[in-house]
Amino acid sequence: MYFLLSQLSLMDLMDVSTTVPKMAFNFLSGQKSISIIGCGVQSFFFLTMAGSEGLLLASMAYDRFVAICHPLHYPVRMSKMMCLKMIIGSWTLGSINSLAHTAYALHIPYCHSRSINHFFCDVPAMLPLACMDTWVYEYMVFVSTSLFLLFPFLGITASYGRILFAVFHMRSKEGKKKAFTTCSTHLTVVTFYYAPFVYTYLRPRSLRSPTEDKILAVFYTILTPMLNPIIYSLRNKEVLGAMTRVFGTFSSTKT
Repeated sequence: MYFLLSQLSLMDLMDVSTTVPKMAFNFLSGQKSISIIGCGVQSFFFLTMAGSEGLLLASMAYDRFVAICHPLHYPVRMSKMMCLKMIIGSWTLGSINSLAHTAYALHIPYCHSRSINHFFCDVPAMLPLACMDTWVYEYMVFVSTSLFLLFPFLGITASYGRILFAVFHMRSKEGKKKAFTTCSTHLTVVTFYYAPFVYTYLRPRSLRSPTEDKILAVFYTILTPMLNPIIYSLRNKEVLGAMTRVFGTFSSTKT
């Protein structure tokens, strides 16, 4: 689990590093411009992190399923080699998907304004600027989103359905509490990740607005990567104890 968590942390760090520094620089300097190469690099890394993280969250759900429903088989089913295959598969598939989308977006002829109504190079925000019909590509975006978001989400739902069934049949109250604590943490992260992505990328363009897309993008580019370490850290009793002491000291000093 911690091996997979280290990869989640790395993806979150790279996700934030892809969009936030350039956005902050543009905001502070007043220069709202980016080169075509910079736009391609930003789009590639963002899409790679988005696709890879969805697959990794599905792998983490399978890890919890095996740990709770088949604890005696855990060392075999979730060996180091299996974890390594899951991680390499997530990164590889996410990179291939991202490369295809980025290459297509950069080869579209843009004859309208070059002003992207977004704070980073998001491919759907670039499509309205094209001077060709992009309905085929938009359909491919829908298919790609389904493969990288919807199917992993269905896998996560199936895993936690089996987990809940197993937990309700546990006799030990301590075991139930431990299982619920572990699963609730992961489910919170899954919700923060999937909700804005699915709402943004699975809707038709006619039902979307640039302002709404930018607000939702703040969640999956800034807030979610920032909250994930905090959510997982709250499971640790030592971290909770340290936070309690810090807030206790702060409140007593203020008083």
